[in-house]
Amino acid sequence: MQIEQLFPEFEPGLIAEIREHAEIVTFKEGQVMLRKGQYFKSTMLVIEGLVKIYREDDEGNEFFMYYLQPGEACALSMICAMRHETSGIMAIAVKDSILVSIPLTLMDTWMGTYKSWANFVLGTYRARFEELLTTIDDVAFRNMDERLEFYLQRQAENLGNLLPLTHQQIADDLNSSREVISRLLKKMEQLGKCKLHRNSIEFLGVS
Repeated sequence: MQIEQLFPEFEPGLIAEIREHAEIVTFKEGQVMLRKGQYFKSTMLVIEGLVKIYREDDEGNEFFMYYLQPGEACALSMICAMRHETSGIMAIAVKDSILVSIPLTLMDTWMGTYKSWANFVLGTYRARFEELLTTIDDVAFRNMDERLEFYLQRQAENLGNLLPLTHQQIADDLNSSREVISRLLKKMEQLGKCKLHRNSIEFLGVS
């Protein structure tokens, strides 16, 4: 495991406990990792791959929240796990992913034993909270064309400029319709901000 490289702030004792007690879990690209309403039995640290976190309402409509990269963990899952609450989010592997599963009992113990773990958990809360504020600002204060451009920029930061996304996938993430997204993407292409390909979009940058 690449624990030392991905989490250099962890004390040697903490790394040793992770190696001894944690379980390695793998997910294939496209595999659902977590569903709304599930209870957490552990928290996950991302070692390889890319994980998409999103919300889903009772009618199946989706809303993209953020990605988890190697060296990160989901703050919302940590909160629900420690409070023994069900999940209000969904998670799916965007790429083949490897995660470290840490039992809940160890999470609680490590908070008082290892300062680096406590700092990591608090830092994870803060990072995700700031990202959620950005998402809220995007929804509350931007028009759909601005939201789409901002969304594509965020996707490009994680997936590269050639985005393997369909118009329907983007519409689902932004809780919009495919027709609206297609029209706005065509407008962005005319402005030289992207190039549209079959089942992919080449993002050329923001204005």
